[in-house]
Amino acid sequence: MVSTKAVVCVFIFAIWVSFAHASDLAIEFTEQEKAYLQTAAPIKMCVDPDWVPFERINNQGQHEGIAADLVQLVTQRVGLKIEIYPVKTWDESLAASRSKHCQLLSFINQTPVRDEWLIYTEPTFYDTNIIVTREEHPFVADLHALKGKSVAIPHGTMIEERIRRDYPNLEVILADSESAASLLVSERKADLMIRSLIVAAYAIKKEGLFNLKIAGQVPEYTNNLRIGVLKDEKILRDILDKGVKTITPQEREAIANKHVLVIAQKGIDYSLVWKILAVLALVLLVSGYWIRKLNALNKKLERLSITDKLTGVFNRVKFDAVLETEIQRSVRFQHPFSVIMLDIDHFKQVNDIHGHQAGDAVLTEIARLLQANTRETDILGRWGGEEFIIICPQTDINGALGLAKNLCRIINEHNFPIVQHKTASFGVTAYQPGDHAESLVARADAALYQAKHNGRNQVKTWPSHE
Repeated sequence: MVSTKAVVCVFIFAIWVSFAHASDLAIEFTEQEKAYLQTAAPIKMCVDPDWVPFERINNQGQHEGIAADLVQLVTQRVGLKIEIYPVKTWDESLAASRSKHCQLLSFINQTPVRDEWLIYTEPTFYDTNIIVTREEHPFVADLHALKGKSVAIPHGTMIEERIRRDYPNLEVILADSESAASLLVSERKADLMIRSLIVAAYAIKKEGLFNLKIAGQVPEYTNNLRIGVLKDEKILRDILDKGVKTITPQEREAIANKHVLVIAQKGIDYSLVWKILAVLALVLLVSGYWIRKLNALNKKLERLSITDKLTGVFNRVKFDAVLETEIQRSVRFQHPFSVIMLDIDHFKQVNDIHGHQAGDAVLTEIARLLQANTRETDILGRWGGEEFIIICPQTDINGALGLAKNLCRIINEHNFPIVQHKTASFGVTAYQPGDHAESLVARADAALYQAKHNGRNQVKTWPSHE
C-alpha cells in the first residue's frame, strides 16, 4: 500500500517540476507587446464548430478538442483571454473572420485565398493528409494518374483550393462536412476523399464505415495548422507566436492522444448492450458474432493503414510518423540515428520486359532481403515505387554506411526469380541537430542520386563520408 508520506513526496516533486518547467518557459516581450497585453480586452476567436477531434463547439457553447487545448496553452502562457465567436458552420467562421468580427481563426492551414486577410503564427500542430477510398479500390500512388475519378471534399477548406489547382483531372464533389464527405465515398457517390489522418481514423471507427480504407498519402498536403490573425493585428500575432514556440512535441502528442483516446471510447453504448442481453439470450450470440467480425475488420484496417499491401513493410504514412518520433527521441536523449534510402536499378526494364507480375516479385524479394539482413531495431518502409527507406536507431553515419554496403552486396549477389540478377543504389545520411523529416530525407535522396549518377550498384553518403 502506498504511504501518505510517499504521496506527499510525489506531490511536492510534481510541484517542483512544474515550477522548473515554468521557469524554462519565461517569454520575453518587447515594450510594445507588454503595452498591448496590459490593455488588451478578451480576444474574439472563430473556430470550426464541427471538426472532431480537432475542434468543435459543444452543446454548452464551449470550444473543445485538440485545437482548443493548444490555443488555451498558448494564451495562458502569453497572458491573453479568449472569447469564442458563436457560429454554426465553418463557412460562417470564415465569413466572420473576413468581416473582422473575430481577430483569430483557431486552427487553419495557410492558403493564398486566406492570405488576403490573414497573417499566421508558426504551426501549432502537424498532421498528414491521406487518401480514403472504399475497400476494393487499389492503392493510389499518384493522383495525377486517376482519370474520371471524383473526390469528395468539405467546401471552404485548404484541400478544396489545392485539389482544384493541382489536380484538374479529378471531379470535385463538395460536401457540407467531413462526415458527409465520408458518406459520399462509402455510398459510392464519390470515388475517394482526402482528409486528415487523425480525423479519418476517428471517423471510420465512430461512424462504422468499415468499407473504407487508407489507400495512399498526399505528403505535399500535410496540415501545418496555425493560428490565423487579422492582418492589422501584427503585434497580437507576434505575441501568440512566442507562446506557440514554447509548445513541446511531448505536449502536442499528449493533447492529441487525450482526445483520440477519449473519443474512441465513446463509440460503445454499454447500457444498450446490457438491455439487449437482458431481453433475449439469443442476442448475445448474434452480438458476439458481430463484435468478433468488427474486431477483425478493425485489425485489418489498422494493418492496411500502416503497411504496404505488396511487400508487407511499413507504408509511407506509417514511416513518416515513425521518422518524426525518432527525431523527437534524438532531440530529447541526444541519440544518433541514420537513414538509408535505396532504389532498385533499372526497375522499369523488369516491368517492360517481363511484365508487372515479375516486377512485383522483385519488389517482394527485395523487401524480404532487407528484412532478413537488418536488425530488429531497424525500421523498414517502402517509400514509393521501387524505393525503400530504412531508419537505423542508435547508429551513426559509419554504422549506417557499413550496413548499406552489406545490403548492396547481398542484393547484387542474390538470384532473383525470373530476372535472376538485380542491383540497387543506396544513399545514406545521419541526423543532425536542427533536422526535420524533410531535410533528412532530402539528404538521403541527394546521396542516392549521386550513387545513381556515378554508375549505380553502389553506396554514397551526403555529405560525403567515404
